[in-house]
Amino acid sequence: MRPPAELDGVQWHALTHAYGSAEDVPGLIRALYQGDEEVAGEAIYELYGNIHHQGTVYPASAPAVSFLAHAVLHAPGRREELLMLLAVLADHDPADIESPHWPVSSVAAVCAELCWVLPDLLPCLKDPERGVRRAALRVVAAVAELLPAELRFFVVVQLEGLYSTDPVPAVRADAMVALARFGREMPALDSPLPEVRLAAALLAAERSGPPYPAELVEVIAEDGAEPDPGDDDFPWSGTTTQEGRLTRLLTRDPNAGLAVAARWIAASDIGSRGSWLAQKIAETWRDREPEVLGLQLAALPHQKDARALAGRLRTIGHWIERLPEPGADLRDALHRYASTDEETAEPALLALVRSRDPRALELVLRRPSARMLEAAAQYFPGAADQLIPVIRRELAAGATGNTGIALVEALAPFGTAARRAQPELVDCLQTGRAAIVAARRIGLNGIRTQEITDLLRNAAQSTDSSLSAAAAVAHYQLTGDAGVTLRAFEGLLSARGQAHWYLSSLQPLGSAAAPLLPLIEPLLEAGYEWTRMAAAEAHHWITGSPDRAVPVLVDLVGPTPVGLRALQALAATGQVPEELRASLRAFFFSPLRLLSDAPRSGQGHPDEELRTLARTLLTVGHCSDREGQPDRSAAEPLR
Repeated sequence: MRPPAELDGVQWHALTHAYGSAEDVPGLIRALYQGDEEVAGEAIYELYGNIHHQGTVYPASAPAVSFLAHAVLHAPGRREELLMLLAVLADHDPADIESPHWPVSSVAAVCAELCWVLPDLLPCLKDPERGVRRAALRVVAAVAELLPAELRFFVVVQLEGLYSTDPVPAVRADAMVALARFGREMPALDSPLPEVRLAAALLAAERSGPPYPAELVEVIAEDGAEPDPGDDDFPWSGTTTQEGRLTRLLTRDPNAGLAVAARWIAASDIGSRGSWLAQKIAETWRDREPEVLGLQLAALPHQKDARALAGRLRTIGHWIERLPEPGADLRDALHRYASTDEETAEPALLALVRSRDPRALELVLRRPSARMLEAAAQYFPGAADQLIPVIRRELAAGATGNTGIALVEALAPFGTAARRAQPELVDCLQTGRAAIVAARRIGLNGIRTQEITDLLRNAAQSTDSSLSAAAAVAHYQLTGDAGVTLRAFEGLLSARGQAHWYLSSLQPLGSAAAPLLPLIEPLLEAGYEWTRMAAAEAHHWITGSPDRAVPVLVDLVGPTPVGLRALQALAATGQVPEELRASLRAFFFSPLRLLSDAPRSGQGHPDEELRTLARTLLTVGHCSDREGQPDRSAAEPLR
């Protein structure tokens, strides 16, 4: 170990960390010795940000290790945090040691330094504070496979002593996990201590992989329902918390995970652990929504505070539209929560709206908000006579920002009935409130007056590029005169910036946008994938030919946001090459979600869109080869 007096012996200015020169590291380490808890905490926070930034270590990280080890033993307080900093600095995949790049890597240097100072840190394994002992176990485990043989033997003896005699069950469980890192497996599934049994079951599950044996699932369900009472939920290698490790493990086996979640919820859902686990399974696996929503409903009465209850209600709202017919019990529960004046009423009402329960519309009209009006319009498009007057009133009252945008977007499901709000939309365009979405809606409404076309012509010259694009297209939709639009887009596509933002709005022009092709065609080879996608899409809209668009779109198709958009654009061309058939089948048949399933307003769940589109393309026979010949096998039944 090295004391702070030796800090000046290191050329920190010549070393780097996440933010450049490491010359600030000596000051941060000295701050640990000042005896001020707040100052020390800030210093550790800064060290986590620079010598260990989001899991990455740097040339300055290894030289800091011996100074941090000295601070563990000699600086006042913060020992647990300093030990954990050392543990995460040395975090690595043991398989990396076989890589030819390992010897010259920064993490290898960190591990070498930690192995050197570890003998001095071993007394922490017997520290009176349970948190210090638990953190020290993680330091030992971080370099288990790198220790020399004699030190390994000495460390294992100490770990076995902790496992056998420590008065804190959580420490015994940690000692068993650390022993496993040294290749010592302890037969602990029948231990009298639930913490040890749970840790043993997790280790066994990690070794076996899914599907997990029933006896392990039973132990996890029985012994994992209640979290450890301590506040030192330190992570092991590769995880953020022990809870995270447990959730990640159970999420890999959805049947086991849902069985455990049900048991934990029945045991009062302490800390929302069961309902949270069920939520993560729904986010990871397809077609588990009915089971997950049933568990969320069962968990509602167990939530201990408004934040936890709101979280469960948001989860229900997230998935409820995936049920063909949400049950009466679920809808009645949502109605009860939505009818209160509590802060949880809003997520309950949103879920009730998405269930299409008629009572939701009554509550929205009683307590309208922009977000609820937008949702109600989407799920109750036949309620134009009730909703449009409220939307108009809110717009007339001067709604701005996201509120104004949501109100204008709420008009979209109503089709021609949205024309009733034309005066308010014109006012939005005149005053600059939600002007971009107002311009788009005005173009779709199709009401032409001299005042409106003048407003759109002026807005098409705006320095706000998004407003300029929206107004220019709307002007064309009302007048059929492409001149204003072409002039606006010539400027937008010639300027530096994200051209795909504007290209996506060109569809209404069709072939009238042909003069823009010299500016669009080079973008088919742009470096940014969203630009290539939008350029290919626009090229097809303008020319009516898929020849240039299809190769670009095929290369972009995949389980990503841009890949989904490319697949949608490709479907519109009617030319989906045979080479995509395997990918389409993978998109459809995957049991795992391939896209993050966060619903977008009015657009549904991206992963479900991907699956539905893949099925459509496979079943209707859209697949064809590069020369445009139909793929007759595409219409084969899906098995």
